[in-house]
Amino acid sequence: MEFLRPDSLAGALAAKAANPGAVPIAGGTDVMVELNFDHRRPESLLDLGRVPELHEHGTDGGRIRIGAAVPYARIITELGGQLPGLAMAARTVGSPQIRNRGSVGGNLGAASPAGDSHPALLAADAEVEIASARGTRIVAAKDFYTGVKRNVLEPDELITAVLLAPATGPQQFSKIGTRNAMVIAVAAFGLALHPDQRRVGTGVGSAAPTPRRAFEAEEFLAGELDWDSPKPVTDSVKRRFGDLVAAAAAPIDDVRGSAAYRRHALGVMARRTLTWAWTEYCGGSAKCA
Repeated sequence: MEFLRPDSLAGALAAKAANPGAVPIAGGTDVMVELNFDHRRPESLLDLGRVPELHEHGTDGGRIRIGAAVPYARIITELGGQLPGLAMAARTVGSPQIRNRGSVGGNLGAASPAGDSHPALLAADAEVEIASARGTRIVAAKDFYTGVKRNVLEPDELITAVLLAPATGPQQFSKIGTRNAMVIAVAAFGLALHPDQRRVGTGVGSAAPTPRRAFEAEEFLAGELDWDSPKPVTDSVKRRFGDLVAAAAAPIDDVRGSAAYRRHALGVMARRTLTWAWTEYCGGSAKCA
């Protein structure tokens, strides 16, 4: 197996163009598992560990630009205040060792339906920056996933960054697994309130062939919330929102859980995250829950 180790983004893109089959590796938290279990044997690995541009975050036109290799641990400590939903999701990823190595770029590249960052990215309207020697393009997160562990990347392209606007309202993330930590999600849900746009964002994980948004649920809830004079959300609205989120899923039965359980769990998580987020929007007042 050939090992390619560029020290610049230009070098990485050139190497990918010359070796389209090369598998990118940064944290290695997904790739090394596949190699160790002999699920993948690529002709070459493209090590991105020495590409400084991928390990930085900053701002771009008012949005936060997170390099594809910025680890979850740094997102939690350095960006948690601006991107609370993504930071919540990052806290549920693996162990401290995994959070120090794994990244959102790697999660996107793997495109697993159960990836922890996906619901938060979808709810926050994230965009994915993709580059090749031919140029750079931006793809909305909702359009990035094309199938189970498949995405829109061309053979010569690399994920270089994720772009998100700083939160303008409360964000929440919830995940259900077979234990409390270091677990693949049975189902996951992300919620973001966008009061400046009178809009709601959602993200459904581990309950369909790809991560997805619950558009009908978003439209329903946005029309039911009193953005200007917050008042309690009725139980009927919470139930309807949960039902619409569950209806947006297309889960399967597998070793981690049944399709019926996943739908039920999504409904529960949708109601709970709505309660938490709306309580925060009301200034922490329990009367708005």
